[in-house]
Amino acid sequence: MIDLLTNLIATQSFSREEHATADIIEAALRNAGCPATRIGNNVVSLPPADGRPVWLLNSHHDTVRPGGGWTVDPFTPTIVDGRLYGLGSNDAGGALVMMLAAYLHFATRTDTPVQFAFAATAEEEISGEHGMALLTRDEFPTYPIACALVGEPTQMHMAIAERGLMVLDCTWHGRTGHAARKEGINAIYEALPDLAWFRTYEFGDVSMTVTQINAGSQHNVVPDACTAVVDVRIPGSHTHEEVLAVIQQHVACTCVPRSMRLRSSSITLDHALVQTGIALGMHTYASPTMSDQALLPIGVPSLKIGPGDSARSHTPDEWIGIDEVENGITTFIHLLESTLRSLQ
Repeated sequence: MIDLLTNLIATQSFSREEHATADIIEAALRNAGCPATRIGNNVVSLPPADGRPVWLLNSHHDTVRPGGGWTVDPFTPTIVDGRLYGLGSNDAGGALVMMLAAYLHFATRTDTPVQFAFAATAEEEISGEHGMALLTRDEFPTYPIACALVGEPTQMHMAIAERGLMVLDCTWHGRTGHAARKEGINAIYEALPDLAWFRTYEFGDVSMTVTQINAGSQHNVVPDACTAVVDVRIPGSHTHEEVLAVIQQHVACTCVPRSMRLRSSSITLDHALVQTGIALGMHTYASPTMSDQALLPIGVPSLKIGPGDSARSHTPDEWIGIDEVENGITTFIHLLESTLRSLQ
């Protein structure tokens, strides 16, 4: 698995450009004697259904583009003092090879109360239409998933809830005029009360952050339009529709959601997986970041787990510890084995 991880790091796999890493993962499955199907740049292994509930083991193989500040080549796997440096090592290469190792461990087992499927997904970093969303639409309706474990860097603790995302495009209108004479209606000033509301209004665990704003064409013209983007994170206690209705009741701007499909996800505390993890000393928490959990079929219980630390994701000199990966594989397989025993 470490060799596979270094090979993946050395192979560029930006979102929508993951074909080369998909080839590597497909070959790894076939060489292990497992079925492998390419669906776009997704690689899935779906054994013939035999009546047992199916648990999905998933992680993604796309990466963001490297930013500035790297002191090593992002595409040259480099091991220094037990740390494996390289783009995608932490997010989510370590979790991906952990999920694959566990899948290979259980793939041919017929003595367990569940059977496992595996999916290495594309376009996770951009929540694209041709990653998990494609599988949810075209594959999982005919191959229903009873539970999903999504690989992300969580320091091997269990993220049992993940907030959904709604991105709003907001527009305020005014009327142009000459700035020197303070004519017209300044759309920026029209926006200020709403921007203050987004900053200060609180309802439950919903968070709203204005992340982009744009207005004006030149210095001496009062702008007749102002636009902003608002990032809204929504817990399972609210629906996207409920949150949007509250927002529209309080602001004067036009608010148009880009999408309503990135929903919250969770697994109950009394689920066998969670109870087993707690017994093994794992902590539970609600994740502030998003993953392919948001695009799983609605109603499928899911948790997020994997080696590495989310704080290292998308940073210069991204790394994961070799021992984190090795211990993560051992711990994860032990978690699954113990959970399956509790279900028998």
